[in-house]
Amino acid sequence: MGVLEGKAPAKVWHYFEEICKIPHGSGNIEQISDYLVDFAKERNLECYQDQTKNVIIKKPGTTGYEEKEPIILQGHMDMVAVKTPDSAIDMKTQGLQLEVKGDWLSAKETSLGGDDGIAVAFALALLDSTDIPHPPLEVLITVDEEVGMDGAKAVDLSVCQGKRMLNLDSEEEGIFLAGCAGGMRVDCVFPMRKERVNKIPGKLLLGGLLGGHSGEEIHRERGNAIVLMGRVLTKLLEVDSFQVVSILGGLADNAIPRECTVECVVDEKDKETVLQIVKEYETILRQEYAVADAGLCFSLEFASAAYRKEVYRKEDASTLANFIFAAPNGVQAYNPSLKGLPETSLNLGVISEEGESVKVRYSLRSSKESAKLALCDKVSILASAMGGRVEKSSAYPGWDYKEQSPLRDLMVSTYEKMYGTSPKIQVIHAGLECGLLMEKIPDLDCVSIGPDMKNIHTTEEELSILSTERVWNFVLEVLKNT
Repeated sequence: MGVLEGKAPAKVWHYFEEICKIPHGSGNIEQISDYLVDFAKERNLECYQDQTKNVIIKKPGTTGYEEKEPIILQGHMDMVAVKTPDSAIDMKTQGLQLEVKGDWLSAKETSLGGDDGIAVAFALALLDSTDIPHPPLEVLITVDEEVGMDGAKAVDLSVCQGKRMLNLDSEEEGIFLAGCAGGMRVDCVFPMRKERVNKIPGKLLLGGLLGGHSGEEIHRERGNAIVLMGRVLTKLLEVDSFQVVSILGGLADNAIPRECTVECVVDEKDKETVLQIVKEYETILRQEYAVADAGLCFSLEFASAAYRKEVYRKEDASTLANFIFAAPNGVQAYNPSLKGLPETSLNLGVISEEGESVKVRYSLRSSKESAKLALCDKVSILASAMGGRVEKSSAYPGWDYKEQSPLRDLMVSTYEKMYGTSPKIQVIHAGLECGLLMEKIPDLDCVSIGPDMKNIHTTEEELSILSTERVWNFVLEVLKNT
């Protein structure tokens, strides 16, 4: 028996548990894609799987709905696969260990993948149903949404006849999304020359941060572990003997990094100076982030004796630290028409060593294409001036709000009848695949919804069981009324 046995809606939770048994982090989606194809074949449903592993499954309308206009149900099959530092789970080969605490579903030591596994579970439950009234369904499940919306870019939608799309990739019940920002990825690559020295090795860890989704939480002013580490390194590198062996932080460009680790070396005579700097900055940063990130902490441990290590040359490490600290990060502008909504932002999400270089990866977002490109130029100019090269990728368009939306009107009226109150209509700063898909289907009428989730893209991710049931019932009512 699964941990969700007895929870409603039974079929949704059954398929969610089945999905969670299959590793499906971004870039590791072949197994879950093939699972979806096998599911369709077993039920004699029309199915398409492209070379990218996107899957489209079609199901005829039920009795009385055969001639209705099809509706596209859309979500993505990949998840942001992160785990706690001490977890032994291999997320490339192992499934998730689900846990229920009251109304909240989570996964032990890992992210849950409710974003967007719940969309897949909804779709499979509908496709497997025999007693739910609905128009013809065209289920579109894309790949690698979390790493640049690659599936949505590649998918061929010529087999779809629907002009209405219900995207199931939102995280707050009662809010209907009707627009989102566009985005892109920018990698700044810095050459790092190395030399061998005989010094005392140490390991510096900055952690305890909340992190979060760079589209959903960027305005909360939470600490970015990589940026903060860059700030501290600029001071540590002023110590004559201090040098950097490696720097590693972050898990995805669209997730605010919670930890950053630096391996370093120092002469015996400078150990206390370095320890004092770290202690001072822990006090400073804990004061600065006392509200936004109260768990912030530093640790620095040295080996007992010196030995030979290969390290970055001092000038290269200083250039890298200066760039990390000086480059823009976070919200750059707010939407003047929608109070509190970020208009333009960037997130330094990952820093990693690649061969003889260090790559600094950013996720850029803006509801204005020109502002997004201007921010890209700003980062590129700074990186180039400091000796780095810039690689741009994974650009996707925003989803512009439409004044006229028959699907949205239907959903609003259905919601009001069911709950006696009106839903909120919002435009968000996070990215959704809707903009890309609307380029492929002219005049596509689209709305995005979903159940309550918390802390997506982190190991604290949670999905509300009762909210999922309510959203499921709402979706059924919308399909019934189409």
